[in-house]
Amino acid sequence: MALKIFLLAGEASGDKLGAGLIRAIRLEHPDAVFEGVAGPEMVAAGCTAWWPSEKLAVMGLSEVVADLPRLLRLRRELGRRLLAIPPDVFVGIDAPDFNLGLERRLKRAGIPVVHYVSPSIWAWRPGRARKMGRSVDRVLCLLPFECAAYTEARVDAVFVGHPLADAIPMQTDALVARQMLGLETEGTLVAVLPGSRVGELRALGEDFAAAIGWLHRRRPSLRFVAPMASPAIRSMFTAALATHAGSAPVELIDGRSLEAMSAADVVLLASGTAALEAALLKRPMVVAYRLSRISQWLLETFKLVRIDRFSLPNLLSGRDLVPELLQTAVKPAALGEAVLNWLDDRSRREDALAAFGDIHRQLRQGADKRAARAVLDCCAAAHGEC
Repeated sequence: MALKIFLLAGEASGDKLGAGLIRAIRLEHPDAVFEGVAGPEMVAAGCTAWWPSEKLAVMGLSEVVADLPRLLRLRRELGRRLLAIPPDVFVGIDAPDFNLGLERRLKRAGIPVVHYVSPSIWAWRPGRARKMGRSVDRVLCLLPFECAAYTEARVDAVFVGHPLADAIPMQTDALVARQMLGLETEGTLVAVLPGSRVGELRALGEDFAAAIGWLHRRRPSLRFVAPMASPAIRSMFTAALATHAGSAPVELIDGRSLEAMSAADVVLLASGTAALEAALLKRPMVVAYRLSRISQWLLETFKLVRIDRFSLPNLLSGRDLVPELLQTAVKPAALGEAVLNWLDDRSRREDALAAFGDIHRQLRQGADKRAARAVLDCCAAAHGEC
């Protein structure tokens, strides 16, 4: 009988992970049947979608609250159907707020459950490790240090590596990237990534635009490229630039953030996946992050955060490899000075590039194949063979 696997991905990044997992499992089980809540990449890889992933893609607290009854109904319906016709294994991909409740119900019914992408339990709310153990049989971790928190909680966790490290080549050519983007090939270029979400632009957009203006006044020869994640982001950042950046030469492009960072000499970015991408591209960076005052108060008052660093390059290297600016430290002059420090300190750049190479090799594990093996092993432990 063909192996039956159900996958649930709630957004575009999970759709990519799911598609890679499907392709890797098919190498061992060509006749495997895949069903799930899937995006276009998973469907193209051979997954039959019960519902599209976009049904779960809700951003913002107010939107989640407003949509909560529909999401809960969807989760109950999924649970009912999966319990009626159980898969050989269930794979929840990220989306822990939606997936964990469903996974707990399925695990209690004896269905093997794998959760792909660990929540950031190493950073805050460490008690979630035990909660994960009550909900899943195995956690697939993208980062090596994530497994330690699960070991303490006696939860089965496997480091599979990061697909980005597999996809991004060990060396990239800035000249080629500039040509692909239609940018001038000579001179010093700064890539500016103020965030992909409206909330990030509200928190950082004006300071990033003002930092561009600060840099332009001190180094008029600098040029800037800013990849925009959506029309809304472009509109907001254009307004910020008009107010704060003066006559600085800024090229706005739609998407293509990897190419923009590849083309740059240094990157100014909002903390998130872009920081890992910049490290894998071997580009020095300045990382900024700003929480709302209420969120900061909650985290500090209830001691929910237990890390001294927040950017992935620093967490992975275990040292202050790249400058991090948090909350009130995010100021135009501070951002600009940090960018200039990278441009003026050659030995520091060389040290960082070597460390970025170490990070790349550490994460480049063939994540799709390792994740597939971990899923199949979990299935075999429950059924005897998979």
